Amino acid sequence: MINDSELIINADGSIYHLNLKPEDIADTIIFVGDPDRVPEVSKYFDRIELKKGKREFITHTGYVKDKRITVISTGIGTDNIDIVLNELDALVNIDFQTRSLKPEIKSLDIIRIGTSGSIQGNIAMGTILASEYAIGFDSLMQYYKKPYSTQENEIQQAVLQTFDDLSFRPYIGHASPELLKKFAFDLPKGITMTAPGFYGPQGRQLRTQNVYPNLIRQANTFQVNNRQITNLEMETAGIYALSNMLGHHALSINAILASRVKETFAENPQEIVDKAIQMVLSRL
Repeated sequence: MINDSELIINADGSIYHLNLKPEDIADTIIFVGDPDRVPEVSKYFDRIELKKGKREFITHTGYVKDKRITVISTGIGTDNIDIVLNELDALVNIDFQTRSLKPEIKSLDIIRIGTSGSIQGNIAMGTILASEYAIGFDSLMQYYKKPYSTQENEIQQAVLQTFDDLSFRPYIGHASPELLKKFAFDLPKGITMTAPGFYGPQGRQLRTQNVYPNLIRQANTFQVNNRQITNLEMETAGIYALSNMLGHHALSINAILASRVKETFAENPQEIVDKAIQMVLSRL
């Protein structure tokens, strides 16, 4: 039995942070970072059956034709991903009445639709890119034991050789092959770098001095098995690593809004994000 302090259930039977009950979520879940982006997804639903919110976690569940879908905002960063993914997993795989694991473990399909910046000159703004792998430069997976595939180990070793001045060990996660095939069969694919912040951790300097001033240059030169680091954002590695560990299927779809090489930002960011949303929903 899982103790009360480990699995916190609200008085109405919902899980602590997300404010959701097991019946509130579909088996296919779309992640967006911004709470305001949730209705930008659900406006394309044929009908909405549930709207709930608590803190930055806004959830809409409804249908696209006969497919039940949940869209939830995670907020920014892998610290929030830790909350969202663990609580979603609990909703489908723990019996809240007995506080014990269900006899059959369910796998969710999780698709992140997020914004990102490219770090390769040949990736144009407006590109919709799928993350085949992700490298976590945050600390989330220091607290979990995750098995690594041969390919993930190779990527991790290449990261340590390229970023040879790091004081920490980045982790690796991979996309679901099934979701890649279904949603990203015609999209450019790459390795995504997940940072724990927007400014210093992504190599930006306003009034600060960075410990790793060459971060973007190093990322730009990274190669392993003919793969490059293509883009930079703040959630994908955490989504992939926790999903891999818990047995869920995950895919990150990135709307490229900035070029860190050319130091430019898109003039039409909302149109690019909307393009990504409509593409994902059309392929459900």
